[in-house]
Amino acid sequence: MQQKDSWLLPDGIEEILPEEAKHLESLRRKILDTFACWGYELVIPPFIDYLDSLLTGSGHDLELQTFKLTDQISGEMLGVRADMTPQVARIDAHNLNAEWPTRLCYTGTILHTKGDPLEKTRSPMQIGAELYGHAGKESDVEVIRLMLEMLAISGLQNVHLDLGHVGIYRALSKQAGLCDTQEAELFDVLQRKARPELQELMAGYSIADELKAMFLKLPELNGGKETIVRAQAVLLTANDEVKQALADLEAIAEKLSASFPSLPISFDLAELRGYHYHTGIVFAAFVPSVGREIARGGRYDNIGAIFGRARAATGFSADLKVLSALGKTAYQKEQRALIYAPYLDDAALNEKIRDLRAEGLAVVQQLPGQTGTAQELRCTAILEQDHQNWFVRTLSSATAPCVALPPASLQS
Repeated sequence: MQQKDSWLLPDGIEEILPEEAKHLESLRRKILDTFACWGYELVIPPFIDYLDSLLTGSGHDLELQTFKLTDQISGEMLGVRADMTPQVARIDAHNLNAEWPTRLCYTGTILHTKGDPLEKTRSPMQIGAELYGHAGKESDVEVIRLMLEMLAISGLQNVHLDLGHVGIYRALSKQAGLCDTQEAELFDVLQRKARPELQELMAGYSIADELKAMFLKLPELNGGKETIVRAQAVLLTANDEVKQALADLEAIAEKLSASFPSLPISFDLAELRGYHYHTGIVFAAFVPSVGREIARGGRYDNIGAIFGRARAATGFSADLKVLSALGKTAYQKEQRALIYAPYLDDAALNEKIRDLRAEGLAVVQQLPGQTGTAQELRCTAILEQDHQNWFVRTLSSATAPCVALPPASLQS
């Protein structure tokens, strides 16, 4: 058996080095502080959980992504969380049990058995917010606005918003009387936008021609604001649920356009991401440099039912690692100062260091016998003494000097 190098990591599992970790942690704090300003309270679900709880609602889509293990104490099947949404829904439904709207946020590492085809990582750092207990489109608007605020804080520009509504497909399937097998087949074809297969399916289904025509047109209902007008004409004979979904989409887009006049908004009525647990509007944010969504969410009103309380719910999530990587350029422009202090047994120096740290400034103190200059340690300033007073002198990045240890007689 070939020996592995002990420093190698499993495929799709990464470690985060100091500079990137500093940026990521700074961004995490900014985002959570913003969530708090909107009234969203932080919760911390467990990393492992009973498998049944993890595979509730959105979990059914993630069953193949979930690492499974047997609990040596209870003998029950456990799973490593692949999505935190079901856990947060349990907290709202079972632990908090409030009658009024509840706003919760979360962040933490999740684990997938397989990596994303584009990102490759199997250990995203999920961050998100959920609003429970309100069924109106106003709460959908709120969480989308909060998602856009999160992306702005991350330093991302040229954000594009895509809107859809799984209720349209659900209502059409119900109106057509599709059985579970037909609905699943049609869902798969629509997700792949395989139009020749869609035509074959429609030819084989015993449903009204007007419904076949609507299903065939569904993949074409994407684009800008004109999409809603086209959809209203194409789906003219659809039931009231479809018409209400279109009206909600239009109203949500209008409210967002009023708040973000320069935000590009598009519609895709055949986009069924999260179909097995979403019940209404779905949305995703994109930027030109990435070939997939960087944040996504939607309405999922039934997710808490298994926990004894099916409350209305809407929310979003993103991978903090992706946001950190995409926003790194903006972060580099506001690097935090790092002050270099000499090693010296001096009460005035130690007091100055304490004062600087109390002000939130970063100070690294030299150690006896260490190698490495202030410049090599990426310091931007140095503590120097002038007539018994210690002061901070800014260093030029090109000329930061090597600071020698003081003589032994001064260290005692």
